[in-house]
Amino acid sequence: MTGDGSVNSGEEATTGDGGPDRPYDVVVIGGGAAGLSGAVTLARARRSVLVLDAGHPRNAPASHMHGYLGHDGIPPSELLATGRDEVSRYGGEVVQDAVVAAERLPDGTGFRVVREDGPPVVARRLLVTTGLVDELPPVPGVAERWGREVLHCPYCHGWEVASRPIGVLSTGPLAVHQALMWRQWSEDITLFRHTGPEPTDEEYEQLAARGIAVVDGEVAGLEVADDRLTGVRLAGGRVIPREAVVVQPRFTARADFLASLGLTTAEQKMGGEVIGTYVSADPAGATDVPGVRVAGNVADPKGQVIAVAAAGVQAAAAINADLITDDVNRAVAARRA
Repeated sequence: MTGDGSVNSGEEATTGDGGPDRPYDVVVIGGGAAGLSGAVTLARARRSVLVLDAGHPRNAPASHMHGYLGHDGIPPSELLATGRDEVSRYGGEVVQDAVVAAERLPDGTGFRVVREDGPPVVARRLLVTTGLVDELPPVPGVAERWGREVLHCPYCHGWEVASRPIGVLSTGPLAVHQALMWRQWSEDITLFRHTGPEPTDEEYEQLAARGIAVVDGEVAGLEVADDRLTGVRLAGGRVIPREAVVVQPRFTARADFLASLGLTTAEQKMGGEVIGTYVSADPAGATDVPGVRVAGNVADPKGQVIAVAAAGVQAAAAINADLITDDVNRAVAARRA
């Protein structure tokens, strides 16, 4: 699975009760790889930090994480548990609670964060790392096998299904691109036309040249035996043996709560097709709302875990630099007074 997610560690959480009389320097919304990396960076910079984590990890279905140097193959939950411990080690707080809204304070000095369960908290700056939701094609069996034999990222799972019979479920114009890419990992690739567009003559030639079969007709569901994917069932009843199926989810940013700040999502496109939404920001995560930065899959739907962790660090460093400037300005004003 790509990107960041968050999980409940099963440990008792702190309360996170920062109010107007004791605002946090930064509230991090989202406790995945991006949020925890940012929180560690800020806590090591001696900032007061609260991480609010809704506990709905995007990568929870995946048993192992790949592409993260030094951590390849570990369970995603293990990485996050380690990250939470590191945040706490440097004095940061991690609380399981969802955020329903964020508002700028009337005096403009920070933000009020409205939580689903706990009391509102106040922060000088916000780092949003809530990630995204994978919206899957409505084919029976796809959601149930997601992250196991139903996949989308070859760099995350290609090695694990290499040389096996793989099917690509076409639901849009990127399906041919997916089939040609996954051909790198297996010589037995079948493109199921399903509801996607018919390939062009050039694409048919490319598929044939790479030995990729094309099957017409809609897919009715996936066949499973002994808790393993065994085939793809067409609407007419024919079953084609497959051990993995590639799909194209729609990547929807978890950002509804930002509407109260006037932040909305933009469409993410690939090859002219809309594949999801994201919150627009500059390379250091700065959004159109001063004081609010984003990092991770909420800003970059294609980012893998190692990339979103790095983005969290970069955004945190930019936030600390911003706070240093604010601290200096306040000190100068106090001295003059």
